[in-house]
Amino acid sequence: MSVLAPEGPVYQAGTLSGNPVAMAADYETLKQLGEPGVYELLEERSNRFLSHLEKIVEGKGIQVNHVGTMFTMFFNDQPVRNFQDTKKSDQERFARYFRNMLDRGIYVSPSQFEGNFISLCHTDEILDYVLKSIEESIE
Repeated sequence: MSVLAPEGPVYQAGTLSGNPVAMAADYETLKQLGEPGVYELLEERSNRFLSHLEKIVEGKGIQVNHVGTMFTMFFNDQPVRNFQDTKKSDQERFARYFRNMLDRGIYVSPSQFEGNFISLCHTDEILDYVLKSIEESIE
C-alpha cells in the first residue's frame, strides 16, 4: 500500500475503491466463483437462455450477439459486427422494448449498445420469466 498515493507515486481511484462493503462483496463473489462447477453451471444456463432467446427473436428484425454469459439484443435486420452496424439499429424500437421490460420489473441495459449478463443469481425460473417478458415486449 505504500506505493499508492498519498504516500507513493501511484494514483488509484474509483467510486467504490477500498469501500469495505464493496471489498467484502468482491471477496464473497470470488469465493463463490472458485467453487467447482460454477462456470459450467453459468455456461449451461446461458446456453439454454440464449437458444430460447434466438428462437423468440427469429424473423423479428432483432440480432442477438453473445459471448459467454454476456449478450446484447440489436433491433436491426442485419448482423451486427462493428460500430457502423450498430448505428443502423432501431433505437426507438429498443426504447419501447426497454420501457416494456421495466413495466414487467426487468431492468435491462438502458442502451442496446451495452451488454446484459446472466449471473448465478438468475435461476431457471427467473430466466423463464425474462424470456416470456422479452417475447411480450417485442411484439
